Amino acid sequence: MTNRTMMAFDFGTRSIGVAIGQEVTCTARPLTAFKAQEGIPDWQQVDKLLQEWQPDVIVVGLPLNMDGSEQPLTARARKFASRLHGRFGFEVVLHDERLSTVEARAGLFERGGYRALNKGRIDAGSAVVILESWFEQLLAVRHPHSR
Repeated sequence: MTNRTMMAFDFGTRSIGVAIGQEVTCTARPLTAFKAQEGIPDWQQVDKLLQEWQPDVIVVGLPLNMDGSEQPLTARARKFASRLHGRFGFEVVLHDERLSTVEARAGLFERGGYRALNKGRIDAGSAVVILESWFEQLLAVRHPHSR
């Protein structure tokens, strides 16, 4: 198992959450949330973050309906992922994020009650859930009989 650094983005039209994690420990932590205008962040802020952390892989959450079908936001998240790759050249993968916001909200509430539920924290927390769920999927593929 290599120790690659992974960065996850929880795409939204008004806010984009970011988390960082290590493949070797399969853990992630929230970094920040960017304001976005119709899904477009300040690319200079994104560039600064990517330069600082130099991730090996970027995971972008793919918002799907609960039945797995696509919704209007799905295409926008795909476009955001492709822009990340096109502008900065990093490897970008998409990951199903259907339950990430619900999980992030529940986790923050457990730790800090209503005060913890601010939008930026939820978005960064969602990015953590996306990344940790991607790690779980990676482990399941590598070690299919270890469960």
